[in-house]
Amino acid sequence: MQFVTIGGVTVGICIALYTLVKWWPGLPSLRKKPQQHLGKLLPFLLAWSYGVLAILTVGGLVGWIADTTLWITSWLGDVALVWGVGGQSRQSATATAYLPLTQTGTAIVLILTVGMVAAAKKSQYGHDLKMGTWCGITLGTSAGVAGFAAVPLAQAANWLGGTVYGVL
Repeated sequence: MQFVTIGGVTVGICIALYTLVKWWPGLPSLRKKPQQHLGKLLPFLLAWSYGVLAILTVGGLVGWIADTTLWITSWLGDVALVWGVGGQSRQSATATAYLPLTQTGTAIVLILTVGMVAAAKKSQYGHDLKMGTWCGITLGTSAGVAGFAAVPLAQAANWLGGTVYGVL
């Protein structure tokens, strides 16, 4: 498992901020039709949740892709911090502990991976799904609020896997 740096978390926050600014319909419009506007944000949020689960996988192709994405993003974020604003690099922003996925939890992640790949290719929300997954990967193991979301997501995947496969 790769460790996210301050630069990686910064990139993840930038992706989330970009998505929220692009999505923001304005307060009057949001008050008028909240479900419609919140529904437009749903693909990003679902993909973000998937990205968090993907980074929690410890092996296999999904884990390797997530780890590589995290490594590249952390490196690019560190470069942006050092060369862009004169900050420091290689400061770990990883949570000290995370809840690992069980065998059946990883099976759920594999099932979700197939669904995400198909949805990203066929859906009109493919860009939102890709950006949400990338954001989830970068923020899933951070020590901040986003990292704490990994625990209930992992518990939900483990529970669902135990329920689906009958192993409780």
